[in-house]
Amino acid sequence: MTPPYSQITKGSFLIASPAEDLGIYFRSVVLICEHSVDGSFGLIINKPLEVELPEDVLESKGLQNRNVQMRMGGPIQPTHMVLVHTSDRIPEQTLELCKGVYLGGDLQFLQELLTEQNGPSVLLCFGYCGWGAGQLEREFLSGEWFLHPASKHHIFETPPEKIWQNVLREMGGKYATLSMIPEDLSLN
Repeated sequence: MTPPYSQITKGSFLIASPAEDLGIYFRSVVLICEHSVDGSFGLIINKPLEVELPEDVLESKGLQNRNVQMRMGGPIQPTHMVLVHTSDRIPEQTLELCKGVYLGGDLQFLQELLTEQNGPSVLLCFGYCGWGAGQLEREFLSGEWFLHPASKHHIFETPPEKIWQNVLREMGGKYATLSMIPEDLSLN
């Protein structure tokens, strides 16, 4: 058995403890995009959103790429859009978070991704999560979050409603047991 993942780094998943029952963070899985002594920034990847994209994003060509999904990235600046994708075409504009998963890109790049019929996988995340210096470490040490290495598979291929449970199950041991707790404890 491998030891539990215990270092918060870019490319980690933060998995909300089943005890976390506050709104957007209930059973959330956050992809850590940046972590330093100054603070942390991440995106919730398992809360789907249904919104219409503005015309200036879609232009007249329309959405051709069937690999585009939208997520509620977090409670901070919910009208701010952050791009997570599988394209390595513009390394000068993107940051690799984990193997095959990239953060960033400009509006022109986004339009190209949206209009490619067999384009790369894309998450359009609205809003983000942020923590001040030491805040995330304190939350982790108090048991509010579990850690696991992020993966392209879970970000883009696992149905969002299954990510929390599947990652915990993958972690094994007590985490696999926690994955079986029903959302509504009155059903237990």
